[in-house]
Amino acid sequence: MSPSRSRNQTELSDEDYGPSRTQQRREALATLTLARQLVELPPTRLAKLQLPDDVRDEVATTRRITAHIAHKRQLAYLAKIMRRHGDEAFESVRAELGENRDRQRQEKAAMHRLEALREQLLGEDENALSALITQHPGLDRQHLRSLIRQARSERDGNKPPRAYREIFQLLKELTDSDSDPASDEAV
Repeated sequence: MSPSRSRNQTELSDEDYGPSRTQQRREALATLTLARQLVELPPTRLAKLQLPDDVRDEVATTRRITAHIAHKRQLAYLAKIMRRHGDEAFESVRAELGENRDRQRQEKAAMHRLEALREQLLGEDENALSALITQHPGLDRQHLRSLIRQARSERDGNKPPRAYREIFQLLKELTDSDSDPASDEAV
């Protein structure tokens, strides 16, 4: 076959042409994203990851650069060095960062649920309070009701939200105590 023929013609042999340009670009962008995540990690977390020495040195160099364009250029250079090592060198790093991202997402969702419950308690609807009391019979009802009253008055009087925060902490302790016995029963 002549070299002037394109890949799209029907007379192609079954040779492997390798990944397409689109796939190569996706992989390069994924490496650049990983490089950006490594640079943004706290130094203590970065020290725990298994990285090649030259990559670790370039991460430190990239952190020192503060000028926007120079930082961007150094980040691209870090990604280039990472591509030289291949994907298998960073599989454990990707797994570690992926697990942390999932855990952070779950913690954030749990916090949003607690905030929503707190807002329901501070609303005028008593159903949320009665449902919480039936769900947690050992709850100090009088203390919770006084915190709700204080939080409402703080909100209306533009005062610091001390009781508002205490309600959140109380709800957090309740959910933490709920999750502990469940994990003990599973073992």
